[in-house]
Amino acid sequence: MSSAPRADRRRWTLRRKLVVAVVLLLTVVSLAIGLIGEVFIRQTLVAQLDNQLRDAASRSHAPDDHGGPFGGPAQNQDRCGKGSPPDVLPPGLGPGSIGAITGGGFSGHGIVLDKDICPQALDSDTLAVLAHVPANGLPVTMSLPGRGDYQLISSTSQGRTTVTGLPLSNVDSTLDSINIALLAIAATGLVVAATAGAVIIRAALRPLDRVAATATRVGDLPLDRGEVALSVRVPDEDTDPRTEVGKVGAALNRMLGHVASALNVRQDSETRVRQFVADASHELRTPLASIRGYAELAGRYSGEVPPDVSHAMRRIQSESIRMTSLVEELLLLARLDAGRPLASEPVDLSRLVVDAVSDARVTSRDHRWQLEIPGEPVTVLGDGQALHQVLLNLLGNARAHTPPGTTVVTGIVAGDPGEVVLTVSDDGPGIPVALQPEVFERFARGDGSRSRASGGTGLGLSIVAAIVSAHGGEVALDSRSGRTVFTVRLTAAAQ
Repeated sequence: MSSAPRADRRRWTLRRKLVVAVVLLLTVVSLAIGLIGEVFIRQTLVAQLDNQLRDAASRSHAPDDHGGPFGGPAQNQDRCGKGSPPDVLPPGLGPGSIGAITGGGFSGHGIVLDKDICPQALDSDTLAVLAHVPANGLPVTMSLPGRGDYQLISSTSQGRTTVTGLPLSNVDSTLDSINIALLAIAATGLVVAATAGAVIIRAALRPLDRVAATATRVGDLPLDRGEVALSVRVPDEDTDPRTEVGKVGAALNRMLGHVASALNVRQDSETRVRQFVADASHELRTPLASIRGYAELAGRYSGEVPPDVSHAMRRIQSESIRMTSLVEELLLLARLDAGRPLASEPVDLSRLVVDAVSDARVTSRDHRWQLEIPGEPVTVLGDGQALHQVLLNLLGNARAHTPPGTTVVTGIVAGDPGEVVLTVSDDGPGIPVALQPEVFERFARGDGSRSRASGGTGLGLSIVAAIVSAHGGEVALDSRSGRTVFTVRLTAAAQ
């Protein structure tokens, strides 16, 4: 149950984590200050109440005009009416104050001042509690029945034990008011702190955002192929080594410098390799053409030729044809790698498909070749000869790597707006899962159900991918046992 919230917190941004941490820290500090302040204020208020209580108790023992320690009933009758009990409290005390006599030969009696500062007689239950107040002259806290907590002090003078009490309700109400004020102040402070903290943290993390933006721009660059000008760098103001973000920015710039150097070295190496392949392929075309010509010429010899020589000449002719095909494919890849632009003109894709499938039917009668194309011509933008090469390679791949009797279907359907989708599918044994990620790589070959019985070069599908990419399209593979589909997406020509 608790793993989901933890996972959600792990997805929080650093800015959010910092703001929440600051707010939580301030909340804890505010609570601690509030609790400590409440204890201190309460102790201060109780101490003040104890001082008032001692003063009242000392004045309770001062003789009045009648020679006694307490006022008689006459002094309250004019203000509080006849029948008021004797006032056993000194003047100056507020409502709720209590005074009682609990010993010294007097019957226990006491009064409590009401809201009009008039004495009211205490009940017997309260008097019973007051009788147990220690007569040591020290304030104690006790709860009186129906009246709440009181600070009480009891002392003996002239043989009389008197108890004076002041209510703690005023202290509690004062603390409640202070707590409400502190809560309001703390809540306002937390809101202000959270808002200000979010602004300050956002400003403090802005350099980190710029470093992240630089890393994002680098991540969007096609670093895996071709020449890459890696000129993106973290701004100088975000590479100050005296700051944490500056250290990250400087480290990222150093890493980008190393990556740029490595990319330049790789590009130089690839350029030399491509140039070598192109030059070597170009130079091989002439001797291969000569070998093939001489082999064909020897094959036309009408005289008696030993069987071994005849077989050798046929093998020479066959291998020269295969080597010529390999050289042509390497030359085509070299031209595509060099970025030579292809033609971009309307091409009747329907006609190319019909011609390619017709040729496949002639060259491989042990496969079933089917067409699924619209009745109206479908036109794409591109190079007709290159797109014809794409079709030849896809159909040749299906012919070479599927057993006799396999059905190969070539279709054209409409894709997204402005897009044409070409598919070549078969019901053969499928491409091994381990090979599928590499089928469009150069010299990738599969074993097993898709054997190399035809002696293929492993360049056919890489040429397809290169030509389609040069057209701004995409090629994809979906293969499983009993169904393999190559999907080519091209740009439709404007109608």
